[in-house]
Amino acid sequence: MALEAVNSPGQFWPGVSQGILGQGSKIFVSTGHVGTDASGEPVTESVEAQIVALFENLKATLAAAGLGFEHVMRVTTYVKSFDPEFMATFRAVRARYYNQDCPPAGVMVQAGLYDPRLLAESEVIAIAP
Repeated sequence: MALEAVNSPGQFWPGVSQGILGQGSKIFVSTGHVGTDASGEPVTESVEAQIVALFENLKATLAAAGLGFEHVMRVTTYVKSFDPEFMATFRAVRARYYNQDCPPAGVMVQAGLYDPRLLAESEVIAIAP
């Protein structure tokens, strides 16, 4: 089986692929995505803006593999806190991206992220058609 690194334009991080597409297996595995702008800086205008940036970054990586959110079968999200206001915002934004009739299986874990300004990080497993 051949593996193909998938990185959306402008989303290259040394030593890490934004996603891996397994040729023959038709399974796509992403690395963690966070709410950063095009320069790699965390989006800090609001909680909603940062979470939207996270999903837009993930959307770009999925698109680079010829996929969309409809192909995601599993999502793991690491959050800074389970604060009720944050969680309500996160869930509302997430619902804009995933099919609510068949959302992916998932887990959410509280964790420290690499930059204290970041609130969440998500990684996905998707099935390639």
